[in-house]
Amino acid sequence: MKKTIITVIGQDTVGIIAKVCTYLANNRINILDISQTIVQGYFNMMMIVDMNESSKPFGDIASELEQIGEEIGVIIKCDREYFFTLMHRL
Repeated sequence: MKKTIITVIGQDTVGIIAKVCTYLANNRINILDISQTIVQGYFNMMMIVDMNESSKPFGDIASELEQIGEEIGVIIKCDREYFFTLMHRL
């Protein structure tokens, strides 16, 4: 399984989850776990997804999600699970 961590952070607005989830569905990326909070108007979402069925390479997906984030005014980052775990182990 090719797990990826996707984080979305920014000012809360209508349609953030819809835009991200539509992109994932259109690219055959399965959401395994999701957590979302809004604190004083700031949106924060973390997703663990499985990219096994996607035909696109990781770099393309990360770039396209970053572009979607720019379009809707949030920051979207993708990290492979292995590297995310290493970075947050300390």
